[in-house]
Amino acid sequence: MLQGINSFFDKYLKPADETLSEEQRVDTLHLACAALMIELCKSDQEIDESETQKISSILQDRFNLQEEMLDELFTLAQQEAEEATSLYQFTSLIHEAYDYEDKIMLIKNMWEVAYADGNLDRYEEHLIRRVAELLYVSHSDFIKTKLAVKND
Repeated sequence: MLQGINSFFDKYLKPADETLSEEQRVDTLHLACAALMIELCKSDQEIDESETQKISSILQDRFNLQEEMLDELFTLAQQEAEEATSLYQFTSLIHEAYDYEDKIMLIKNMWEVAYADGNLDRYEEHLIRRVAELLYVSHSDFIKTKLAVKND
């Protein structure tokens, strides 16, 4: 998946002179978040329509991604589903650029995706926990976001 996501970033976000503008840097971060949510969707070995709709909703509402970018990102995730992935590439980028509140929002978004199908799978919870740990989100905030989404 990393090779596909990297080529996606190069195609859409990397300027010819190899420097990223502030807008492109923000887009890259949003796409890193999108990649994590897509990995979450795949983690239970069932890609449920309600989960993909929730991801699309989050990406469109909160990140303002264009339809073409959404479609290609979903296609990449499905094509690369069998390949091993490393969360660190995405979480390190997010950790360096996002403040703590943004990290909590990402964890909340991930819980929303996990609960979208009405069933929280243990693999989904494990992946969210790993992302939270890599982003240095406290365990109490991890639990608070889970309960907030679960009770909505």
